[in-house]
Amino acid sequence: MKLELSLVVQGCRLGVLTGLGRAGQHSLEVPGCLLYTRCGTVPHLTQDTLHTLNNLPSITQLTLNTIAEHQEVLEEFKEGVRKFAGLHDTVLYCSLHDPATSCPPGHITNKTVSVWGSGGRIELTVAKFMALQKAIQPDLYQSMADGETWQINTSRKRVRKSVDRTLAHLDECLLLHHKTQELIGVEVLGVVEGGDVLEERVRSARETAKRPVGGFCLDGLHTAAMEQHLRTQLITAVIKELPDDKPRLLQGVGRPDEVLACVEAGVDLFESFFPFQVTERGCALTFPFNITTDPEAAVVELDKSEAAVGQKNGTDNPQEDQTKMTPFEINLKDKRYRDDFSPLVEGCGCYCCRNHQRAYLHHLLVTNELLAGVLLMLHNTAHYCAFFTALRGALASDKLDHLKKRVLEGPGGGPVEMGQEDQVEGQWKWGRRTRWRASGNGAVQICIFLFDLYLTSQLRTNSYLQ
Repeated sequence: MKLELSLVVQGCRLGVLTGLGRAGQHSLEVPGCLLYTRCGTVPHLTQDTLHTLNNLPSITQLTLNTIAEHQEVLEEFKEGVRKFAGLHDTVLYCSLHDPATSCPPGHITNKTVSVWGSGGRIELTVAKFMALQKAIQPDLYQSMADGETWQINTSRKRVRKSVDRTLAHLDECLLLHHKTQELIGVEVLGVVEGGDVLEERVRSARETAKRPVGGFCLDGLHTAAMEQHLRTQLITAVIKELPDDKPRLLQGVGRPDEVLACVEAGVDLFESFFPFQVTERGCALTFPFNITTDPEAAVVELDKSEAAVGQKNGTDNPQEDQTKMTPFEINLKDKRYRDDFSPLVEGCGCYCCRNHQRAYLHHLLVTNELLAGVLLMLHNTAHYCAFFTALRGALASDKLDHLKKRVLEGPGGGPVEMGQEDQVEGQWKWGRRTRWRASGNGAVQICIFLFDLYLTSQLRTNSYLQ
């Protein structure tokens, strides 16, 4: 496995990761993403349904927490997960944890780490971890690591211990790796830990780079762990210690705005769990990323953005799942989509957008039909993969600033800032109060507040009578 770079501009790296797979016949363009799966299957989708999509990533991500409880079955099968799950013509990457779920902290020792399957906690020693890799037979896998340093107020001593444990685990994994016949030709990705302590991050990267690894996983930098400015600062420092010809995979970051910031910091690969999270919320990705040069098309998009802004600001009755939304998606459970017969995204070529409308997706969601998850996962996966294609195109044509502007506008055409989901939440939840505070004098404020209460009561009464 080797990373061949064709362009490096202000830290952004454009190239191709070649020599993937046991025979080296696969490749992946970077910046890019992996295909997120659970137990070898993309959630909500069968293999036949999944392959109605074009330009899928050539690397499929398996998570050890969903595979570990099936170790005995795989050892008896003896031919690995690829054949067991019918994952043909793809490169398999095995990560330690599922990026879409959180793990309870406090279950790591000097000799073991824990993963959480459907049956509870599974404690792994290095020997058991490597036995699992032998049974899974991936093409590349993440080394065992102590990643429990992302919580707030983690002490420097705990962070230092995390780095030491991770390096010790890596040495033991590499030793057993070279003795295992079934893992010949398989690449190991070393894990860079260090929490939010810059010195420990740099030490972890420097020491990991000295080992014979095929690439690097940057762990403990996920969305819930820290703000983007700190994440960028740490990544920039870490990148200086890593070789240019090996890929850097960032774990736990999937939001488009954060992806763009991390690509500028020098990251090559990302996990594609974000479309799954959006699907589970009953939402659809609609953020724009096409760089339009046609003036007429730009005018049409501007009109649609203004209309979307009007719809968003007119919402006064949010549902609970909107509290977890990001500005890059729309909540199709909202009643406004009951009579919306447009596709999720104009011009999207996925099966959902070519054959169904927002109103139909709204109906499927409010009636709890399983087809809703299938159609949403199809669209969200296609939209997310297309975003990475657009990102590579923008880098190649020197239009990254233009792409950032388009993406950060959000689906409604307004600016999106880091952490704006909390601001959007506040506007939805406290809509009347926000407008009341924004009014001119006290008398006007009281009139507007009372008028809002009156309208709300009338709407609820009418809805009840209907």
